[in-house]
Amino acid sequence: MARLRTPGTGCPWDLEQDFSTIAPYTIEEAYEVADAIDRGDLPALKDELGDLLLQVVFHARMAQEQGAFAFADVVAAICDKMVRRHPHVFGDASFADADAQTANWEAIKRAEREAAGEQDDSALAGISRGLPEWQRAVKLQDRAARVGFDWPGPAPVIDKLHEEIDEVRAEFAAVAADPDDAGAQARLQDEIGDLLLIAANLARHAKVDVGAALRGANHKFERRFRMMEALAEADGVRLQDLPLERQDAYWERAKAGIGTS
Repeated sequence: MARLRTPGTGCPWDLEQDFSTIAPYTIEEAYEVADAIDRGDLPALKDELGDLLLQVVFHARMAQEQGAFAFADVVAAICDKMVRRHPHVFGDASFADADAQTANWEAIKRAEREAAGEQDDSALAGISRGLPEWQRAVKLQDRAARVGFDWPGPAPVIDKLHEEIDEVRAEFAAVAADPDDAGAQARLQDEIGDLLLIAANLARHAKVDVGAALRGANHKFERRFRMMEALAEADGVRLQDLPLERQDAYWERAKAGIGTS
């Protein structure tokens, strides 16, 4: 990476990059790691972990050029953090159960924020705004639940989900009545946001990873849609040339796993 970033002899593309331009690639590579894990593809996981490591090296090299820190400092920092946050492993502390250990973990993180000069003492403090919003939604609600602000089970969450769907339906009607009403459009966006937040909370109550669930749904949709295209092609037609009713018929065949006719 040092050679790639050397002016005059390095790679022009690498030399043009900065933290903000590389950040999207870092996020993308993390998702590629998750995809390889979902597929159970260990050779691909090896490659994707290398790609992700390259992102860390890239950021560290740019920081080193600015005199801020180097790759070795990144490694030392995470090692120090893991030792500090696991006193029951690297020290003499002991905890009765996993809940007690988690509470201590949060206390250590809170002390770290205070030492860094952060004054936020909210139960929601420290949740990164850079997380994917679905992940942040789960973390926010999980933190709130730790102080007792939570539904007692999934049933009331499902009831709330139905309530939010009704509110979304009402705002769709308002937008349809006056498409130029910016306020109605804003309210529709707000209600859809509420709906997604409750859906994330339902997944949390079900102990289902939202990202994994959505990835699974995406994979299923893609598999079925590609089968629709294949079935239509086998029948000598193009999917895009068909009315919705006939497209739906191919969708049902794809769901049922029915082969070409």
